[in-house]
Amino acid sequence: MERSNGQSVNGRGFSVLEPTSIEPVQTAEALKEFAPEDADSVATYPPTTAAVPPDAEPPVAEPAPRKRPIKLILAAAGVGAIAAGAFGFHWWQYASSHEETDNATVAGHIHQISARVPGTVGQILVDDNQQVNAGQPLVVLDPRDYQIKLQQAQADLAAAQQKANSAQISIALSAKNAEATTTQSQGDLGKAQAAIAQAQAQVSEAQSGVPQAQAQLQEARANLQKNQADYKRYTDLFNEGAISAQQRDAALQGYSVASAQERAGKEAIRQAEAKVAQSQQTVATAVSGLTSSQGGLQQAEAKGIQTRVSQSDFGTAKTAIAQAKVALRNAQLQLSYTTITAPSNGRIGRKTVEIGQQIQAGTPLMALVNNEYWITANFKETQLEAVRPGQAVEIKLDSFPHKTFVGRVDSLSPASGAEFALLPPDNATGNFTKVVQRVPVKIVFDSNSIKGYETMIAPGMSAVVTVAVK
Repeated sequence: MERSNGQSVNGRGFSVLEPTSIEPVQTAEALKEFAPEDADSVATYPPTTAAVPPDAEPPVAEPAPRKRPIKLILAAAGVGAIAAGAFGFHWWQYASSHEETDNATVAGHIHQISARVPGTVGQILVDDNQQVNAGQPLVVLDPRDYQIKLQQAQADLAAAQQKANSAQISIALSAKNAEATTTQSQGDLGKAQAAIAQAQAQVSEAQSGVPQAQAQLQEARANLQKNQADYKRYTDLFNEGAISAQQRDAALQGYSVASAQERAGKEAIRQAEAKVAQSQQTVATAVSGLTSSQGGLQQAEAKGIQTRVSQSDFGTAKTAIAQAKVALRNAQLQLSYTTITAPSNGRIGRKTVEIGQQIQAGTPLMALVNNEYWITANFKETQLEAVRPGQAVEIKLDSFPHKTFVGRVDSLSPASGAEFALLPPDNATGNFTKVVQRVPVKIVFDSNSIKGYETMIAPGMSAVVTVAVK
């Protein structure tokens, strides 16, 4: 089959150009304008095989002239060398004045919130990720058991104070009684001593009267004997008639007077002896009074001892008051511990407590992440030659790749991280292999640098820090 455009279709459906419709083949010169100017040579496009008849000879392509833009290449190489040199110089200058590490993480204070007393959880006042302030209540335990203990401690304190007051009153009363008894006993003792002296004087006086009475009795007896003899003689003479009756009666009267005087002398002796006995009795009574007064004085001394006992009881009562006050303070503290508060500003995390849970002292309830953050950068020991506290630091956190924070070096660790490990290496065992150690460096944020990011920065975040050491 033929078509008017000079093409024919074979049995397979492919079109074949007729030789009469073939245009001259484009040569390399015709395609030069499409080749790049900086090419080493211009490629010759071969003729289309579909347009070349099987028996036709291919045209011979003429080689194009090779262009070599040496100046452009040299200029480009010079610019590249200058750029590379400038970059290398700046990189060397920056590297020589900065120390960088990506072995750094954000650190902070994580407070473990736990109960100080056992109890039952009554209220939970916060939730996970909540911002809290220092002193803010977090959890409230059932306080009734501790309120009863507080009331018991208050009652014990009141009882101890009452006992101390009673002991103090006993001290005053015992002291007054002892003083009064001592005064009275001393007065009675003085009276008894005076009575004894007086009675002894009376005894001496009575005893001195006995010899006088005895002498008077002897005189009376002598007179009686004389008068008796005279009366007998005068009676004999009267009987003989030698004397008158008047003379006999006078002799009788003398005899009677002498008899009476004898009897009086005997009575005087008896009275003197009785007086002596009475005086001796008075002495005995006075001695008994003295003994009684001495007993009263001893009783007063005993009351003084009772006063000292009361003072000792008062001291014991004061000790009991001190103990009761300590118990009361302890009960107040135990009651205050039923309200668990935040130790600092921060955010709540890992809350595990639930209402109605029975907890013991020390049971972990939640964690509080403090708002104070810093960076712990583990520099190689070979990087620390020029690192000093106070140097400026650039901080990049992986969580905020488009934000650069600033800070300063706060301090260097006193030992390498390996020394603080749970199982530090022992280089004295004979298998020593030198390994570059890492030394933690504490870097603190500038407060103005993290404004707006306080609640987004969290301990554990990865960081890259660069310290300007010069």
